[in-house]
Amino acid sequence: MILIGLTGSIGMGKSTTAAMFREAGVPVYDADAAVHALYDRGGSAVEPVGAAFPGVVKDGRIDREALRQAVLGDPEALSRLNAIVHPLVGRDRVSFFAQAQDCGADMVVLDIPLLFETGGHANVDAVVVASAPADMQRERVLARPGMTPDRLDAILAQQMADAEKRARAHFVVDTSRGLEPARAQVASIIAAMRDPQKRPTRPPAKG
Repeated sequence: MILIGLTGSIGMGKSTTAAMFREAGVPVYDADAAVHALYDRGGSAVEPVGAAFPGVVKDGRIDREALRQAVLGDPEALSRLNAIVHPLVGRDRVSFFAQAQDCGADMVVLDIPLLFETGGHANVDAVVVASAPADMQRERVLARPGMTPDRLDAILAQQMADAEKRARAHFVVDTSRGLEPARAQVASIIAAMRDPQKRPTRPPAKG
């Protein structure tokens, strides 16, 4: 099975790009959605995360904003959180692969916001980066409820720069030109990955 890693900084159109892969019949694993489920009531991350970060569990689920505050600007705390959550997400992903294979899928997309930052790019056959100009990115994100320039800057500080992501990607989907051009780019990527003559041969760039 061909594994495609999809990533992109906040506000770059990654979720829209993922939806286009789904529309084209390619199963997409949403790492963010998996984490949401793990943090929700009954999720397997609630107890260990609550023990590691007292006060972040409210009403039986992880309060994501409280957790964000607990790790913001603290690399050691973020590493502790990742050490808890990543193995749980990994088990969930194995189940996804099995289900996709049972359905006869020849490729899957792993939608992972911090694909490069967590080293996940080393485990895929190709990396796709969703990208847009920085001014469009800021406009999109600041239009979200509750978002502020300071909060956006803090989020961006934890993410690899867009220029570096694009330089290390096999494919870049430019989401600034509208839905149909982006959809055409996604279709072209799928076709290239299914063609042994066009499929990328270089491994994803190492950090």
